Amino acid sequence: MKIRTVYRCSSCGHSAPKWMGRCPGCGTWESMIEEVDATSTAKGTAAKRRAQAVGSVLSTPLSDVQADQAQRIPTGMVELDRVLGGGLMPGSIVLVGGDPGMGKSTLMLQLAAYAGSLAAERPCLYVTGEESLHQIKQRAERLGISANGIVAASETSVERIAALIEHTSPSLVVVDSVQTITTDLLESSAGSVAQVRECTSVLTRIAKRSGIPIIIIGHVTKDGMIAGPKVLEHMVDAVLQFEGEGTYSYRVLRALKNRYGSTNELGVFDMTSTGLREVHNPSEVLLSNRNANEPGTAVVAVIEGTRPLLIEVQALVSPTGFSMPQRVSTGYDAKRLQMILAVLEKRGGVQVRQSDVFVNVAGGIAVQDPAIDLGVAVAITSSIMDKPIPNGVAFVGELGLTGEVRRVAYLEQRVSEAVRLGLDQIYAPKSGDAKLSNVVPVERLSPVLAALFG
Repeated sequence: MKIRTVYRCSSCGHSAPKWMGRCPGCGTWESMIEEVDATSTAKGTAAKRRAQAVGSVLSTPLSDVQADQAQRIPTGMVELDRVLGGGLMPGSIVLVGGDPGMGKSTLMLQLAAYAGSLAAERPCLYVTGEESLHQIKQRAERLGISANGIVAASETSVERIAALIEHTSPSLVVVDSVQTITTDLLESSAGSVAQVRECTSVLTRIAKRSGIPIIIIGHVTKDGMIAGPKVLEHMVDAVLQFEGEGTYSYRVLRALKNRYGSTNELGVFDMTSTGLREVHNPSEVLLSNRNANEPGTAVVAVIEGTRPLLIEVQALVSPTGFSMPQRVSTGYDAKRLQMILAVLEKRGGVQVRQSDVFVNVAGGIAVQDPAIDLGVAVAITSSIMDKPIPNGVAFVGELGLTGEVRRVAYLEQRVSEAVRLGLDQIYAPKSGDAKLSNVVPVERLSPVLAALFG
């Protein structure tokens, strides 16, 4: 049977027999994507196949399904298990993305070694389309990883990968990377939208049918997004993002999507010469290089998932040399920084309109928790006043547009983490719970600035 391909618009669904730069249906540019023509088979054969499929469908009452039969598979790394929600689910397919050099392949090789050691009769299958087997072996030796439980293959055809999975029946499959594998049904080059979608679809069917968890590594674009069609993230069960700054050895693993757990959890790793090392106490590590007597620095207690973290916020304010002052932030939302500056000037009496403002979250991590607002405002004011914040002080609180300090969730866990690391004075919003020790309750921004800087 001859397989035909068509070009279909990803916006309106219009199909054409050949590629066009602009869709004739909706007028969208660069939206025509190659895919397999589902109508290329004979209508009679297709109708017969559909009738057979309908007759073979079996349904089961949901009350009879035993949920505890699908036990999670440990990865050997507490941080990775935390992000996944307790381990890998059988039959799941996980997409791992990140910038080049973040350590995605290193993390997967360490995971493959542990998974292979658990099941001696069912080794882990590591499929690479980017490196040779000699390079994989050299990396394993450099990392001190035992290769006894790993079966490696250098392959780019998804059909041959599927046959290899069926033949070896591994305990875990790692594919590095999805942009390098192709299917024989399409003539487009590797990494194209159609190839990535079809190959992921084949791997997903294999994972669901066999119960073998499959992890695929994906490239990212210059914007930090996973390359390929957006539908790729909908097809998989979990999407993990490996983040970090090139000048730092610390790596942060986040879950952008997780059907089997929370998407708010965070795992912290340290990239060393012998591989990725788990960081079980990231607060202490992130504050290890802090100089408490420097103006423009503040300690903030944030929450990532269920884990409290203490981070250092750095701010630098200097007179601008341009007609338009600069507003630069690293690890903090730039739009939220603009809001904090407006609140400082309107409600706090701090003049920043003629100054360049730079804000940095030390350690190379990105923070989305709004409880960092109060610490950012205090650090900016400290830099303007050129006065350091007293030692042993931490900040928790979200700022409103009227200058009020709003309540935040998990205040008790934040305070406990700060006290554990020796911070005995925490400026935090008033809470309706029982009074917490070491907490200075605040309602508005201006009294906090007056108490710290006079």
